Amino acid sequence: MPHCWEEKISKGQTNFLVQSYRFLSKGPVGSVGINLSQEQVLHINVTDETSLCGVSESSRTARSEEDRDTLWDAWGSWSECSRTCGGGASYSLRRCLSSKSCEGQNIKYRTCSNVDCPPEAGDFRAQQCSAHADVRYQGRYHEWLPVSNDPENPCALKCRSRASGLVAELAPKVLDGTRCYTESLDMCISGACQIVGCDHELGSTAKEDNCGVCNGDGSSCRLVRGHYKSQHASGKTDDTVVSIPYQSRHVRLVLKGPDHLYVESRTLQGVKSDLSLDTSGQYHLENTTIDFQKLSDKEVLRITGPLAADFTVKVQFSSGADSVAQFIYYQPIGHRWRETDFFPCSVTCGGGYQLTSAECFDLRTGRVVVDQYCHYYPENVKPKPKLQECNMEPCMASDGYKQIMPYDLYHPLPRWENSPWTACSTSCGGGVQSRSVTCVEEDMQGNITPTEEWKCLYSPKTAILQPCNAFDCPTWHAQDWSPCTVTCGQGLRYRVVLCIDHRGLHAGGCNPTTKPHIKEECLVTVPCFRAIDTLPVEAKEPWQKQAIELEEEMSVTEEPTFIPGPWESCSRSCGAGVQRRTVKCQVLLSFSQTVADLPEDECEGVKPAQTQGCYRTPCSGAEDHEDPTEETSEREELHDWEYEGFTECSQSCGRGIQEAIVICLNKQTRETTEESLCEFSRRPPQLLQDCNTQPCPSRWDTGEWSSCSATCGVGLMTRSVACTRRPSMGSNLTEVLRPEDCPSPKPSPVQACNRFDCPPMWETRDWGKCSQTCGGGVQRRQALCKQRLADGSILDLPETFCPSKRPMTQQTCARQDCPAMWVTTEWSQCSVSCGTGVQRLQAVCRKQGEDGRYRTIHHTNCSQIAHPNSVRPCSFSLCENSIKPGPANQPPKKVNIQWRKGKKLQLLVGGFAYMLPWTPVVLRCPTQRFHKGNIQWLKDGKPLFSLTHLSITSLGFVKIYHLLPSDAGVYTCLDGQTREHLVLKIIGRKQKLSLPEAAVSKLNGPGQTKLHISLLNHYDNIVERILELKGSLQDGKHFDKLHLSEKNRSTLEDESGRSKRSGPVVLIVDSHKLDEIIHSQSGEEQLAHLLNELTKKHSESNESTLYPETATQIPLYQNVNVHTLRPRRPVIIQQPQRPGAAPPAAEKTVHVGQPVLLQKPIASLELKCNTLGNPPPIVKWTRNGKGLNYNGRIFTLSTGSLKILLPSKQDEGLYTCTARNRLGAATLSSWLKVNVGKGKSCAHGHTCNSSHVEPLCTGQACSFRWQVEPWSQCSAACGGGSQHRRVRCVTGPDDRAREVGSHHCSGRSPPNTRLCNMLPCARWATTPWGQCHGQCVGSSLATQHRHVYCQNTSGTKVSFRLCTGLQRPISVKNCSTDACALQWRIGPWTQCTASCGRHGFQSRLVSCVHRRTGKTTREHHCMWRPRPSSWQRCNVLSCGRAGECLDSTRYCDKVRQLELCPLPQFKSRCCHSCRKT
Repeated sequence: MPHCWEEKISKGQTNFLVQSYRFLSKGPVGSVGINLSQEQVLHINVTDETSLCGVSESSRTARSEEDRDTLWDAWGSWSECSRTCGGGASYSLRRCLSSKSCEGQNIKYRTCSNVDCPPEAGDFRAQQCSAHADVRYQGRYHEWLPVSNDPENPCALKCRSRASGLVAELAPKVLDGTRCYTESLDMCISGACQIVGCDHELGSTAKEDNCGVCNGDGSSCRLVRGHYKSQHASGKTDDTVVSIPYQSRHVRLVLKGPDHLYVESRTLQGVKSDLSLDTSGQYHLENTTIDFQKLSDKEVLRITGPLAADFTVKVQFSSGADSVAQFIYYQPIGHRWRETDFFPCSVTCGGGYQLTSAECFDLRTGRVVVDQYCHYYPENVKPKPKLQECNMEPCMASDGYKQIMPYDLYHPLPRWENSPWTACSTSCGGGVQSRSVTCVEEDMQGNITPTEEWKCLYSPKTAILQPCNAFDCPTWHAQDWSPCTVTCGQGLRYRVVLCIDHRGLHAGGCNPTTKPHIKEECLVTVPCFRAIDTLPVEAKEPWQKQAIELEEEMSVTEEPTFIPGPWESCSRSCGAGVQRRTVKCQVLLSFSQTVADLPEDECEGVKPAQTQGCYRTPCSGAEDHEDPTEETSEREELHDWEYEGFTECSQSCGRGIQEAIVICLNKQTRETTEESLCEFSRRPPQLLQDCNTQPCPSRWDTGEWSSCSATCGVGLMTRSVACTRRPSMGSNLTEVLRPEDCPSPKPSPVQACNRFDCPPMWETRDWGKCSQTCGGGVQRRQALCKQRLADGSILDLPETFCPSKRPMTQQTCARQDCPAMWVTTEWSQCSVSCGTGVQRLQAVCRKQGEDGRYRTIHHTNCSQIAHPNSVRPCSFSLCENSIKPGPANQPPKKVNIQWRKGKKLQLLVGGFAYMLPWTPVVLRCPTQRFHKGNIQWLKDGKPLFSLTHLSITSLGFVKIYHLLPSDAGVYTCLDGQTREHLVLKIIGRKQKLSLPEAAVSKLNGPGQTKLHISLLNHYDNIVERILELKGSLQDGKHFDKLHLSEKNRSTLEDESGRSKRSGPVVLIVDSHKLDEIIHSQSGEEQLAHLLNELTKKHSESNESTLYPETATQIPLYQNVNVHTLRPRRPVIIQQPQRPGAAPPAAEKTVHVGQPVLLQKPIASLELKCNTLGNPPPIVKWTRNGKGLNYNGRIFTLSTGSLKILLPSKQDEGLYTCTARNRLGAATLSSWLKVNVGKGKSCAHGHTCNSSHVEPLCTGQACSFRWQVEPWSQCSAACGGGSQHRRVRCVTGPDDRAREVGSHHCSGRSPPNTRLCNMLPCARWATTPWGQCHGQCVGSSLATQHRHVYCQNTSGTKVSFRLCTGLQRPISVKNCSTDACALQWRIGPWTQCTASCGRHGFQSRLVSCVHRRTGKTTREHHCMWRPRPSSWQRCNVLSCGRAGECLDSTRYCDKVRQLELCPLPQFKSRCCHSCRKT
């Protein structure tokens, strides 16, 4: 049954299916990426009798109606692709359900894996040829190269031998998916060349256009034609014919004449190359193929493209006539419009809008550029923006804050721009005025340009015509007559005639010829009982009205005008006098609404009179000799007073006053004349009336714009906007109202500024962690070249784009000296080669200085650190007679397990190896007396050949540069008649190894180690369990112990820069031990014990021990590395009392943590407190929680232990040892109980009846103790001296102590001499500090320098090595200059954008200014301090009752423009605005 396919398929298809089956079963190397999206299939009829039985029912799809009608079964699933990249083929099969023949095809194909192969993959046809390298052809092995583009049979596998040039057809068909021709997408399927279009579909006729776009229309490139003529007379040796840009295609250039062509190139990275074209042929330049043809009279250059760089075709002149060149190529359009995504929604919920835009994109650099680049190409059509609704879901109760999106501030919508209205066609009675309306858009740089009208159609177009001056024209209105000026007889009466406009105001503009008269005669019917005078008799109180004297006022305009002041009083109280007034040339400043005085020559027209005559009453007596009767009558006949309307109202609102204007009129000409021509006594009375009584309206009060928040890359300017009103015109105070009380629109409080790209500049990150905690380390930071663009985005640039010098990215740190430590050498070789011997090491006290160098110091400086053990035993196997070496292998039967990653691992063939993937491995054959160049290697029973990642060296080694899953298998080395095997497996690969029995029997030679199939995967499970236990070891303290010992061994290596290792790379286990664990019932415990033993064996090689005398009692700390600089909290080591013989009774030593019970008198008690920690902890002792009073009997040793001489009952209590450093503290206590009976107190070690010179006594007075005196002064001030002190053994009370023999005092005598002043007789000296300089990046961040040098006591400069032990002064320090005194300055908050609703915000100006001068500078100079916030929420309050109709968002004007009010979610948020629509 499994072979029924081959039996029933016709002979023409047998080879193909067998070949495909073999290829697909083996599987290509690499990741499989099958493209199943292609629906174009190719049907091939194999044979009508074919019945395919090898396809499972589960893999078939449901039968279609066509299948049911034609007796075909459903199509099977698609096979794996024949290739993993570069385009392959996949097939599907179906079987005939009838015993007779079925019509149609039983196999169909489609393309797959249509992705480009990586460059290192190679040619697919070449791979098929190289697969026959291990097959003899005509009795020889050949290295085959492919023969491509065979015109007769392109789908046959023809190959050429590299050595002999022999061409042979190695297979009648290439594998499916092989290209028919190198420059075509057509592929071979079942030995036939099938058409493949550029869309990678079988049978497709899709072709690339001239721009290289599949099924394109040629719009992405442009045709460039041109010609060139050389100019030999110019004196140049060469010239440029044409420069062809990157990615151009189909280049053709023909040069006719004696000159010669050559080509230069320049890549996008700026790399230049050139190519000389000497002979006809095919050339390659920058991954571009150039076809060159050189003929007798011309040269032809063809490049299919696309060009991988910018090409410049040049001509080299030669003697003769000028040459002419013609060229043609297709140039890509380098800048294209690219539609942006929708901008963020205008609101976060409740319904908003969003727009798209278009940006100009540079296809070559992948950057967005200014729009002018895209306008250069007429083929580019800028896409139209799109508008859509967004965030239509209702807002949650807790949400209401609406973020102001950047495009609202920086990128406004296209809008209608209006020109000013023209003047009205008439001044009253109804006219028309017009204006132009244009759609404009504003780019990111703030430039406003006209654009198409459709972009603004989202809002209604404003009107271009409107009616104007529709009010009625002004008319004359006469007021009531005044009372008659006399009380009897005939007199005069007056009235005011005004020109009233449509507003009811006296504005002028009436026809003067139709003006009613203002004066007429009147008759009082009461007879007068006196003679009739020439002049009428005026009443004593004519027409009394409460009025004040006001002169005619002229309002100040924006044009320079003469403005007269009020008249002064008459110079005489009777008779004719003079009045004066001031006349100034003034102008109204519209910007500030203030009046400014100008020189008189700035005003045009006649300057009003500054003086006039005046006459009040006739003078009595001699003062008036003239008779005015005649003069008065003459003036009355020609001139008379009249009212000429009212003055302007004194206030525009809030109640003002206006006065009736009285003029002197010529009765004949009806023109105004000087008032001196009219009789002053007949002047009409002054009339006043109220005006503009309505209250003043509210208005928007705006402040000055602040400075821009950014100097480039888009900033903000803010100003205050408030709704205010004056309660009365006489008051200077303003009343602040709600924003709703002022008319719309409200002036904007925010606007964008400085919308242009910033220059590239450096941006530095924070400094990283110091590489050392002491002794001089290095810390690094990143310095990136970035540019802030006009749209607010930040662009990463290459370093060459930043013009200034790159900031420092590395600096020294941790300059303080490290604490002293023991440094050990490596263990010496074992003293014996077999049996048991010893190993030794040396330990010196060293200290690392701030310069990172180590120096050796006196060993007393390491006295607080336990001395490492300097001797340890070592052992080998029992000594035996050596065996003569022979050619036989000596393979160790081991299982190698890779524990961690290593640089390169050496494996000796023999046993098993479990390796991590991507590990470099070298395999060695375990031979001694065999020529290694003759070693043969097999893998899985087949000869092993060199591959791309594997090679066999001339010395017989196998080098695998990085392990791949395919490298797993059985490796066999043969040296003559002997052979050895290594089973290599990849950790993490679950696939089991399997070999045919024939291959295994072939591998097992006579008399050699047998390789059993059952053992290939024998240790997989236990190795997997070991690797699982690895994690627990790494997290536990045992694994830390192992790694610490490894670090201790490599301390000396750190000086030369070698890094510390953290554990074994490979664990080597005897196979018989693993066999025992596999077959044991307690395998888990044995496995943990074995793993601990293996890692311990690794750690014990080349290590030093901290506490050799307690190594067996405290295994947790036996290998603690005191040299590591990793900070540690203090630890006090507990140690139980050792079993066995008690120490001598004269002295007792107890480790703190154990109780102490003294039942017999002893000479001394020592409480040991062994501590660990980095920095080394400081030890302090207390008793019963209080500090100890140290004296000659109770004192501490240099090791931190507490010594009590002759302990007694008074010394009882709880003694606590506290170890403390900057990371923490640790405490441990011991109880001391003394039960010593009364009687003699003799020092142990001496019998009480021994005959000594000093008599024995009892009591405290008989305590023997060491007494020391203070140290003497050092014998030398530097260079090494000594100090001395007196040490005595005394007894008796302290005030009456007497000296006895030193043999009475127990313990070692304190030292009586010590070294001092070991530093050399030299010192560091410095020069004065230099000037403070550097970039102003904050307070105290500039630098100043000084020179530091070493000098001796005489002041002579010496080598710096003599001062190495001294603290070196700093040579660089931070300083602050006046120019660096920069700080943030914040302005006042603007008014909130909303009065309620949780979505209001306000802003303020934040700028970087100089502290003294107040001058603003760039913000990055102040970034050494946090920048204060420039935005905040405000008015987070409820918007009132639910029934109120208010706007709760600032976008309601946009909602109304976009006609979104009918939508419920918009109508609810913009209730007030939508109510107006």
